[in-house]
Amino acid sequence: MREEETSAETDFGFQRVPEREKASLVRDVFDSVATRYDLMNDLMSGGIHRWWKAEMVRALRPRPGQLLLDVGGGTGDVALRALPHLVPKEGERRADVGDGGAVVCDPNEQMLETGRARAIDGGILAGVEWIAGDAEALPFPDRSFDLYAIAFALRNVTRIEAALADARRVLKPGGRFICLEFSPAVSPLLQPLYDFYSFGFLPLLGQVVTGDRDAYVYLVESIRRFPAQSRLAAMIREAGLERARFRNLTGGIVALHSAWRL
Repeated sequence: MREEETSAETDFGFQRVPEREKASLVRDVFDSVATRYDLMNDLMSGGIHRWWKAEMVRALRPRPGQLLLDVGGGTGDVALRALPHLVPKEGERRADVGDGGAVVCDPNEQMLETGRARAIDGGILAGVEWIAGDAEALPFPDRSFDLYAIAFALRNVTRIEAALADARRVLKPGGRFICLEFSPAVSPLLQPLYDFYSFGFLPLLGQVVTGDRDAYVYLVESIRRFPAQSRLAAMIREAGLERARFRNLTGGIVALHSAWRL
């Protein structure tokens, strides 16, 4: 078993690399682009990623007193969008409702520092924590969170099955799971343009804005290696999460997956 684990390989974009190396390779990618990450999201999606994330938060249906875990949350975009719905307003607190809030968990310290600084600059001083951690082995007790969100991060983990299993572990019974992720195939009408944009334009844009073309080559390749929507839904069910379903957004460029821990 030890020899099999040592020699096991996984995808890093279109490359095959030892499983033990993928996490550090992904960290290097995001270290390189951390300070320009949110700007690149705006530029490469034309700002539409903001609508995708707004749809994600709507699907979560966060309520005052609930605790959200934003996994692979990086600069905290999803958590900060959800935060006003999670923290009870002054004068509206009840004995049966906790303080609520969000935890951003990401393996990349530079992404977390960027997000924390941005939150402080925006006057957000409470209600959100920033914790370094691995999606496959989250540093939290069982049944800790009401809501689990992972946006554009699941394809970066080494073992998707392990990350999904840990998502179930940290959710409370009745907890909600939401995953927003790019899809490997889109509407046939969009596919030729999408391929040209992905392989031709995005790496060039990444080079100009961040100085790192290879990071955005990896991004595009990681999308093409990611499971199709129906396969990911099956993997979510296999992890023990129930009522798994998905909804395509923007012609299938991204999909919003949801499930429950019951």
